[in-house]
Amino acid sequence: MPLRIGRGARGRLSARILASQLVILALTGAIGFVLFAFAQRAGIDRSYEQRALAIAKTAAAEPRIRQAVEYGGGGDIVQTVAERIRRASGASYVVVIDLNGIRHSHPHGGLIGEPVGDPIVVLDGRTHVGSDQGATGRSANGKAPLYGPSGKLVGEVSAGIPEHDVLGELWREMPTFGLYAAIATAIGSTAAFVLARRLKRSTFGLELEEIAGLLQDREAMLHGIREGVVAFDPDGRISVVNDEARHLLGLGTALGSRLEDVLPDGRLRRALDGTLTDPDLSVLTDDHCLVVNRMPVALHGRELGAVVTVRDRTELVGLLRELDSVRGLTDALRAQQHEFTNRMHTVAGLLDIGDHDAAYEYAVESAGADQALTESVRERIGNPQLVGLVVAKATVAAERGVRIELSEDSALGDDPPDLRRLLTVVGNLLDNAIDAAVGGPAPEGGREVRLSLIEAFDQVMVRVEDSGPGIPPGCAESIFEDGWSTRPERGTARRGLGLALVHRLVQRDGGTVTVSEGPGAVFTVVLPLPPTPSAPRGTQLATASPAGPGRPAGDDRG
Repeated sequence: MPLRIGRGARGRLSARILASQLVILALTGAIGFVLFAFAQRAGIDRSYEQRALAIAKTAAAEPRIRQAVEYGGGGDIVQTVAERIRRASGASYVVVIDLNGIRHSHPHGGLIGEPVGDPIVVLDGRTHVGSDQGATGRSANGKAPLYGPSGKLVGEVSAGIPEHDVLGELWREMPTFGLYAAIATAIGSTAAFVLARRLKRSTFGLELEEIAGLLQDREAMLHGIREGVVAFDPDGRISVVNDEARHLLGLGTALGSRLEDVLPDGRLRRALDGTLTDPDLSVLTDDHCLVVNRMPVALHGRELGAVVTVRDRTELVGLLRELDSVRGLTDALRAQQHEFTNRMHTVAGLLDIGDHDAAYEYAVESAGADQALTESVRERIGNPQLVGLVVAKATVAAERGVRIELSEDSALGDDPPDLRRLLTVVGNLLDNAIDAAVGGPAPEGGREVRLSLIEAFDQVMVRVEDSGPGIPPGCAESIFEDGWSTRPERGTARRGLGLALVHRLVQRDGGTVTVSEGPGAVFTVVLPLPPTPSAPRGTQLATASPAGPGRPAGDDRG
């Protein structure tokens, strides 16, 4: 079911983003325009200074001016030639100055023959440019050295172009600059509008305050629930993982990682990545029995990835299995009650007819049958808890029409190491074998399960054979996976966990579990034991191997 999130007020976020970007564009455009104007003004100043210098060089190269300044005489020849050059070039002034600082030409005739206020700057023999504030106003100025016909430095020529010409050139270029700035602002505004609309769609119409509130709510929910939650983005990377999921799955720091980088291949990873699509997938880890659900997430028609919930059912599954065992034992006791009632009625009938010897023999025979089974198990198994388990399973199996036999070579001491593990392995294998025997056709010798418990110096071997039909060919590997079973669920009891649990317990402690192929099922478990000084009850075993070919793996009823 697609995830739906309510929208906030429309337009506010995009309008705020657009307005902010427009203000930024306007400010940057204005600043850029001013900086560009200053840069252009500097460029125009340099251009006009070079023009003024060119005028000064032209005047300094005039032969009549050179001769008149070096040798004197000539009357107003310097003023005449300089004014002609000034008018032809459009300069504001062309002033010829000798080395004594006396003007020989000037637009204002009254200044001719007067000394200048500034020192002569061309004594170094080089040209100079700059801005000059003179009698004609502020001008772009160029100064060139003046050499006489003999090659001797005799003065300088200073030419200037009025500043209003410079500013006029700048103002003539401003509309073009303004047009460029307006086009850039328009393009930036359009891009800002498109970006705001796209950001609005990316946030699903939510305002900034709503996004912050959702983030706070999400963090409170994720870390406050007792279920593990893992979210994946469309590329399959982990985008969300809460504390419970880290604890149950052992993910650690997994944000931004793919599942194959943080989990080994197995049923758990296939359940999380969607390879297994069944709802309520049961998965066993080393410490937990988990129920995994994966659901794709979509919003407004867009695929956003998937969310996986993980629930810890370890205690619940244990209670259900214990309840299932209690129910089986209750059914067996109820059947035994009926059987005991029938036996008492038989004894009472024999007494009524006066056949006391027959009544006595029948009572002794009935009482000794169960006692014989218990004594037979006790002779080979020293631990009372394992004796009680085998006897109880035998009683339940008998009521279901299955006979459990303990092999003649069975031998187990009073205190086998890791008794709890051994009880779990034997109990699950017997339950599985009983179900397999009941589910198959009755053979000629009757339905039976054969158990072998042999303790050696460094290992304990458990072998369970049944007369069931076996499992489909090619399933010898998958039979130990979580949830594998040939029988449907029964009530609240989950199928497919017994053999998976046995497999994990055995492998975690360095043991092996194997299954044969062919009619019937033969499971062989070898559990290594720590070195101990006490001699085992049985003899040294060779490496355990399943019985010969022709005996397939039984189906998992656990």
